This record gives sequence, C-alpha cells and structure tokens, in this order.
Amino acid sequence: MDLHDRGSILSDATRVSLFALIISLALQGCGLIWDVAQFIRPVTGNDLESICERGRLHVGMAVEPLRPFVFPAVWTDEGRRVTGLDTELVREIATSLSKQCRGQPVAPVLRLVRFRDLFVELNEGKLDLFVSAVSANIPSPTRAGLAYSIPYFYDGGIIGITRRPEVAERVRVTLSKARQKQEDKLTSVQAALAGLSVAVQSGTSADVFASTHLKNATLVLCDSLPAAFESEDPAIDVILGKEPVLKFMVERVRRDWQPLVLERGKPLLWTREHYSVVTAEESYRLRAFINSLLFQLEESGRLAEMRQRWLEDVYAYPRRAASEGLPFAAEGVVQHYDQGQCRWAGPR
Repeated sequence: MDLHDRGSILSDATRVSLFALIISLALQGCGLIWDVAQFIRPVTGNDLESICERGRLHVGMAVEPLRPFVFPAVWTDEGRRVTGLDTELVREIATSLSKQCRGQPVAPVLRLVRFRDLFVELNEGKLDLFVSAVSANIPSPTRAGLAYSIPYFYDGGIIGITRRPEVAERVRVTLSKARQKQEDKLTSVQAALAGLSVAVQSGTSADVFASTHLKNATLVLCDSLPAAFESEDPAIDVILGKEPVLKFMVERVRRDWQPLVLERGKPLLWTREHYSVVTAEESYRLRAFINSLLFQLEESGRLAEMRQRWLEDVYAYPRRAASEGLPFAAEGVVQHYDQGQCRWAGPR
C-alpha cells in the first residue's frame, strides 16, 4: 500500500470520526444519545439469574376458575391451595429452574388476579410469567409488550353452549342451510347468532372474537365464566368460550347446558387456539428455558400424561388441591374471588 492510499484511508476515517462526533454532540444537546445507543443495542437484564438469586418465581394465574386448567381455590388444613393442569405445569417449571440454578431451590409464588389483570401485572413487572389457558395466536392491542412460549396445549378453540334446546336447534338448522348454499362459515355463524344474547368473559379470546365478528348479536360481558352461568339479568342465550373449558363444564359440572353442534352432533368450532406460557417480551432467557422444557416434556410424553390426567380422568379436584395444590398469595384475593357480574356491552 503506497502513501497515497494510506492518506486516502486516513482521510476517510477522519471524516467518519468527525461526522460521528458532530452527531453525538447534537444528540447530547437534545438528550437523545442514550436512546440511540439503546436502539442500536438494547440493554436487557439477566432474568434467569434474577430468579435464581431471589429463589422465587413470581407467577400469575386467573382467580376465575378455568377448569380443568385452573380450578377454584380450596382452603385446606395446610392453607389455601389451587390446582389444575396449569398449576402442575408451574410446578414442573419451578422444579427445572431449581436444577438450572445449580441446586438453589426456586419456589413458585402464585398471585391470583382477574384474568384481564394478568396482562397489566406482567407489564408492570410484578410477575415473571403467567399461565391460565392463554391463547398465543389471538391478536389483541391489549397484549403489546408480551411474548409467548411454544404451546403446551394444542387442541384449544372457541365454541358456544346454550341451555335452551330451541336455540341449539336454530343454530344447527341455520348452519345446515348455509352449508347447502356453500356460504362461508363465519357469515353463517353470524346469521345463526343474530339477535341472540351472547356472553363472553371480559378480556378473553372469546371476547376479542365476539367483539370483532358478532356485530348482529347482543354482546354480554361477564367478569367470569361462573357469572355467565348464573346470570338472569341480563338473560343469556349463548355462552362463548374456550372449547376444553366449556366441554369440561357441560360434561361434568353444568349438564343443563349443551354445546352448539353441526349436523350429526359435530361440535361447532369457530377458531383454533394454542395455549402458551406468557412472559415479558424482553425475558428472552426465561422464555428460551421454558421452550426447551416444554419441548422435553412433549418429547418424553409427560405433557400428554398431564393433559390426560386433567382432561380425561375422573377425579375430585379438592382432593388433588389438598394433596398437590400450590399455595398462593392471599392479599387481594378475598375481594376479587367474588365471581362478579354480567352486563350489556356498550357500542362496538
């Protein structure tokens, strides 16, 4: 390389340095230099290391029961306990974290709040994660800043149930005629529910679906699924909700209700959902750890065993709560454990 080339390189480097200096000084004057640095290389904490250091995993869970994922809390001789598929999954996560933390025990600390408040509490940094049959594939503006693990339950979806045989027959006949005319499914569902009162739990994927698509139905917002079952004013024609939860309820708890079906009794499924563990968007290491664990549980057959145990087996959940349930933080639960009410939704 000759002198001319070296001089040219030097002058290029000098120009770049001077340009960078000018930009830095200008940005410092308006307080933007740190924002630019963060934009280029985000500053994130070590979320796994923080959990290991404190020896606690802060977990959010819905205070409203979502059987068989989250059952109503039970007061036992050992204290308050909650159980279900999701609590067993939390136990698996905490056990694996204890191994990840080089033998440092990690205890799950459950916080039971309203389902819709789980998203707020995670964004406020009060939780490391939450899990309550949360649909990972339902877009919603209220879920910005959150991220989802790979699914631990694949067979979710939205269905409707009713306790009025005439409503079930109306829906079935309307959908049958629409199918003969080769109308699309969503249009036929909208026609079948037009004019009916449709209840959903506020903040759930069913709420998002109904608010978006069921403009001709009268929407009823309920604080919980039990509130929807018991509501008399407003009167409810159809409850819309998670397929495994509603199926569990009508088969084991509320047999006076029946699912809306197509011809030959085929269940009317309106969406397909996958349930995941929810973390903050920047909790990359924690989410990677959970993904790895869920993959191992799926590959080993352990997740299949858990799903079979909670969805298919016959059992008394209070006994399971007493023997294997997890304790939860009691503050705020007494006033929130009331299942709430239902009300007509406003204009959409």
